[in-house]
Amino acid sequence: MYVVRWILGKLILILNFIFSPRGIKRDEKEQSIVDEQTKLLTLYQFPTCPFCVKVRRQMKRLSLNITLVDAREEANKSELIAQGGSQKVPCLRIEHSNGDVQWMYESSDINTYLTERFSTQEQLCQD
Repeated sequence: MYVVRWILGKLILILNFIFSPRGIKRDEKEQSIVDEQTKLLTLYQFPTCPFCVKVRRQMKRLSLNITLVDAREEANKSELIAQGGSQKVPCLRIEHSNGDVQWMYESSDINTYLTERFSTQEQLCQD
């Protein structure tokens, strides 16, 4: 079973590399504002998880520089369980400006959140 998972994981990464989406082109000022906002976001993920790949592809489409954390590492896994409540990935850690922290699971929910927060109507039409 390990070998099958390893092969499928490598295949997912290769296909993701080959068919990688293009990002949104923003002017420098607008991109710096987005980059500042994404400093408060962290994605806990596994590199070869198909659902994590789905979220990373959306991040690339939206040209988001969100910190990626490998949830397989013991310290990261412990933090995800202790603060997020579950070891499930992908998980987006959202730190709000008032200091509150929200943990969002489910790739579709994360992609919807990112799209609603970082896309303009014009940019949605281009995709």
